[in-house]
Amino acid sequence: MSENGNTKLKDNADIGTVKIADDVVARIAGLAAMEVEGVSAAAGDITAEQISRAGKSALSKGVKVQLNGGSVTADLNLIMGYGYNIPSTCRQVQTRVKAAIGNMTGLVVQDVNVHVAGIKMPV
Repeated sequence: MSENGNTKLKDNADIGTVKIADDVVARIAGLAAMEVEGVSAAAGDITAEQISRAGKSALSKGVKVQLNGGSVTADLNLIMGYGYNIPSTCRQVQTRVKAAIGNMTGLVVQDVNVHVAGIKMPV
């Protein structure tokens, strides 16, 4: 279903075709993950503050999506804040990412894999 970096949704012969760039799905996942309390940054140590300066295109950094026939698998490499419960925070990330991708694209989210790449220590 992914062709040339785009996910083609169902054709509507009366109106036309809808395609969603794979990077858009990755950005949705990245934004949803960064909204969870306890997530400090995506891999590459890009924080929410840096995202606001660099722009929303930085949201897909540390996020990889694979599209297979209408379903999505998302892999996120995240840095957690010190003192947060990692399993609980990761479950929240998985829930939020799955809901965001599903609601915004209509795609079925098969897996959301969270890889904790590090812990941000308090200053």
